[in-house]
Amino acid sequence: DEVIVPAYTYSATALAVLHVGAIPVMVDAKEDFTIDSELIAEFITPLTKAIITVDIGGWPADYSSIYKLVEIKKSVFIPKTKEQEMLGRILILADAAHSFGATYNDIKIGTNADLVIFSLHAVKNLTTAEGGVICLNLPEPFDNLELKKFLKMYALNGQSKDAFSKSIPGSWKYDIAVQGFKFNMPDVCAAIGLAQLNKYDTLLNERKRVFSAYHDYFAQTKWAIAPPSELIYIDSNNESCYHLYLLRIRNISEDERDLMIQKISKTGVAVNVHFIPMPMLTLFKNLGYKIENYPVAYKNYACEISLPIYPQLNQEEIDFICNSITNAYHAVIKNSSTNL
Repeated sequence: DEVIVPAYTYSATALAVLHVGAIPVMVDAKEDFTIDSELIAEFITPLTKAIITVDIGGWPADYSSIYKLVEIKKSVFIPKTKEQEMLGRILILADAAHSFGATYNDIKIGTNADLVIFSLHAVKNLTTAEGGVICLNLPEPFDNLELKKFLKMYALNGQSKDAFSKSIPGSWKYDIAVQGFKFNMPDVCAAIGLAQLNKYDTLLNERKRVFSAYHDYFAQTKWAIAPPSELIYIDSNNESCYHLYLLRIRNISEDERDLMIQKISKTGVAVNVHFIPMPMLTLFKNLGYKIENYPVAYKNYACEISLPIYPQLNQEEIDFICNSITNAYHAVIKNSSTNL
């Protein structure tokens, strides 16, 4: 089987495909970092069973175009399993690790694909320290509630009862129904997530405040490219959840970007890069993927610097971060005064 994935994402997206014995088919990115829906068609074959999208930085992928494409390609789809026959088309799975709280077509992310997977890792907008959420939106004749029960069992070694159910007097007997895994979220982690969920609107508004402050500052320069958001796509019905501020530096090389990061880090500002495209990583290079086949992914990566963004940042700290980046830019780029 083949599964279409974006070349511009964290490795976990493709590793999930490899772990089940399928082949990741990588597709280049668009300028907004998400998978290029216009390129997907040429990679669909009778072996294609799923498309995994990724909402980079909290900005949603183009789900409407992908769903239209999947409908057009129904005649190419060859099911191998009962579930694939029930679906009758390519599955759309959203890697929404970054987009909890984002909006697509005026609806919160979570119902925008057949399966939507959120990450609740420690650095995400909403965290349980480690863990995630699976949202089930499969069409009829699927029963999403029954599938939920199966997945809960599958995530607990295939055991028919959880520890709480077994502790009820007289209910100690259990069965192992399927060959499952130990993937369940501990209750203590879930409690952390529920506490965060109760105040998530406040957290999201604070992230938007920081994101907007960066946007206002860098909009005054000619050398900065703002990340995708409704501040850029003003006619869009989508809204980011401001997970990352993916600043790109115009007309800069990868080496110059790296030098900028060194200079910024020396001021005490911690910046990052999201992400190294998968074809540049040893595992995938050894599997035959070549970054030359993904020019937009490389272009986005080579000039990208992820800025600190979290609710506790105040305006004085934001100003310090912005000045650190500007100073690093001027120190690296010769005659930079003409670029402002």
